Amino acid sequence: MVKEIVRDVLFLKKKSVKADRNDVQIITDLKDTLKANHERCVGMAANMIGYDKRIIIFTVGIMDIVMVNPVIVKKAGPYMTEEGCLSLTGVRPCKRWERITVEYQDTDFNKKRGDFTGFTAQIIQHECDHLEGIII
Repeated sequence: MVKEIVRDVLFLKKKSVKADRNDVQIITDLKDTLKANHERCVGMAANMIGYDKRIIIFTVGIMDIVMVNPVIVKKAGPYMTEEGCLSLTGVRPCKRWERITVEYQDTDFNKKRGDFTGFTAQIIQHECDHLEGIII
């Protein structure tokens, strides 16, 4: 189901809790909501649609990738950039890393580990910040 984008900063500043198999509907809602906002969005976290669970989704090429309980375990190559967010107005400066390694679960809750670079790494970092209650 397509959900409304949360703009309540107090809710967005709450740290998300671990997701489990009972949260499968959130994954569906994230997929639907990202698809509905594809023209202006490349990723989102569950708290952006009202759930305080550790789930993110992002677009790589034509694929949408879901990460459940992602944790960035390695980062290298710091740089400064500016980012926007559907939950906020305008763009803001932030520090990101060129290369990251993420441990997460897929939609079947299988453990995964992946290395990401460039813009994809930037998107993941932005969405993982959401899970920590960090607002750019």
